[in-house]
Amino acid sequence: MRKIINSTYITLDGVIANPHLWPSGRVSDDAGVAMQTELLASCDVLIMGRHTYDSFAAAWPTRSGDPISDRINTMAKYVVSSSLRQAGWHNTTIISGDPVGPIAQLKQEPGKDIIQYGFGQLSYALLHHGLLDELRLWVHPFFVGRGGPDSLLYRDGPTSQFDLVDTRRLRNGDIILTYRPA
Repeated sequence: MRKIINSTYITLDGVIANPHLWPSGRVSDDAGVAMQTELLASCDVLIMGRHTYDSFAAAWPTRSGDPISDRINTMAKYVVSSSLRQAGWHNTTIISGDPVGPIAQLKQEPGKDIIQYGFGQLSYALLHHGLLDELRLWVHPFFVGRGGPDSLLYRDGPTSQFDLVDTRRLRNGDIILTYRPA
């Protein structure tokens, strides 16, 4: 059975929203790029909520010529939204109702693993229904210092326990913590 792997950027103050607006000027890390490339290569489906879809669909289709852009633009994509009527991003399917059944079915189908970026309502629904298999938190060593409740990782949800299965420190100070449900 396929795994659903959530990969989320987070700051020390818990912000997950709008990472493209976070402080820049930090050294990039080839190891981090390699990890992202490897993760995408191990997956053939991307699932996302509406907010992630809106930001990704505005950026990724304009990029090409590197393994990450080329992979994310060609893979099958599913967006969960009750208001989106048409998806303009190539190879995107809209899940307009309860996402639990269709996503559980995706896990049963043959293929590679499934990637999800960001952590919002969809992630909590997956967690609540036992569909989230792995959580990778990319901890960035700074405080953003702004953003409201929707900008933070925290949401009301089920109590869940995880086991830490991997820790990687990148040269730029980022730490990637990989967890699996206990």
